[in-house]
Amino acid sequence: MSIKNKVKNIIAAHLVFLFVSGILFFSPGAADSGEPAEVFTLEKTIQTAVKNNIELKRAKEDINAAAASKNASRANFLPVFNASYQYKHNYEEITSPLFGITTPEDEYLFATSITQPLFAGFSIINRYKLAGLGLDAAGLNEKLTRFDIIYRANKAYFSVLKALKIEEVLLETVTQLSAHENVAKTFYEVGMTPLNDLLKSQVELANSRQELTIAKNNLEYAKSDFNTLLRRPINSSVDLVDILNYVPLTNELDYYLELAQKNRLEIKLADLQIEMAEKELALAKKDYFPTVTLIGTRYQRGTDWDVTGGDGISDPNSWNVSAIASWNFWEWGKTCFGAKEKKSRLYQATLKKEEIADKISLEVKQSFLKTKESESNIITVQKAIDQAKENLRISQERYKEQIATSTDVLDAQTLLSRTMTNYYNALYDFKISKASLYRAMSMELAE
Repeated sequence: MSIKNKVKNIIAAHLVFLFVSGILFFSPGAADSGEPAEVFTLEKTIQTAVKNNIELKRAKEDINAAAASKNASRANFLPVFNASYQYKHNYEEITSPLFGITTPEDEYLFATSITQPLFAGFSIINRYKLAGLGLDAAGLNEKLTRFDIIYRANKAYFSVLKALKIEEVLLETVTQLSAHENVAKTFYEVGMTPLNDLLKSQVELANSRQELTIAKNNLEYAKSDFNTLLRRPINSSVDLVDILNYVPLTNELDYYLELAQKNRLEIKLADLQIEMAEKELALAKKDYFPTVTLIGTRYQRGTDWDVTGGDGISDPNSWNVSAIASWNFWEWGKTCFGAKEKKSRLYQATLKKEEIADKISLEVKQSFLKTKESESNIITVQKAIDQAKENLRISQERYKEQIATSTDVLDAQTLLSRTMTNYYNALYDFKISKASLYRAMSMELAE
């Protein structure tokens, strides 16, 4: 058998090995047989993340707390019922010689009263409204937390898919370079190529194996982040349904900016905080007004614990009604300075809203540009994939016939690997950026 035929047979054997390895690697039957792993769609991922997220549960508890606070504030409008029981011991029984009134040595008093606030400088109504605004704010915070979780679920989902695809590309690259290294070694052993061709193949193979190790670690980290978000055991298997199609953006930037300013919950929350600051200012001014309270009291007196009268108790049962108006009309500027503080807080809340609006516009534009950039890259790289594959095939065929160098094959393989990596980066970065854009508009994205 001639050297040329021997080399062709060796190459053919390597190609068969490569083909079979690829079938085994990508075949579903190659997976470990056991219980089927839980498969997650994007919708299921979002639902699970929302259901299990601790931060969202805390936000819901904030709503419960704010609702309880509002109910407590409502009670301030209603009368307060009070009862007291008193025992007093005098050092001796005293009789007044002038009026003939006797004060008993032991005296018991049981009193019940009803206190109804009539006017408190508008503080009662303002506290109630403030509690209601606090409940509204808690509801908005819960929705904000939900939007954050949905975005994080999208990001975690597509980050795993991106890391998985890049690992597959590098696995294929290592397999191809390993086969090429074997061919280069055969050519060198029969004296058809110089040593540096073999060395180049070995160096490229070593570099690709290093990149593959990094890709595997990145995939493991992405899976761990996915499991942590869904509150699964950190080392649980992650099996996702891939989404290779994409829906391009069809509107210009102004459309998304307008939607963000209209829908963004942070702006609505800032409006609530301004209202709350206004109520706080009104509360600070309550001491500019008097407080008026109506009190009704019924008394029972006695010389024994059952308060049924006795010697020296002229009237064991009595009652009275009183209206009390009180006003601290001078406190050395305390109320005035308190009101000034609340005015400053109100102005701060107004400025904060303007700051939030500016940040939202910047966030929307950044997400929009990143999404359009990834969309453009998808279209560009898609066209180059077939060209890179054909370039590698031609280079491999030319190398077998010894009309191309090992460097040509290595360059073609590197080009294909980089092209595929760029494609998957662009595809999944587009999906993540689009989810970020919808989060910036306080909208849920349905892929």
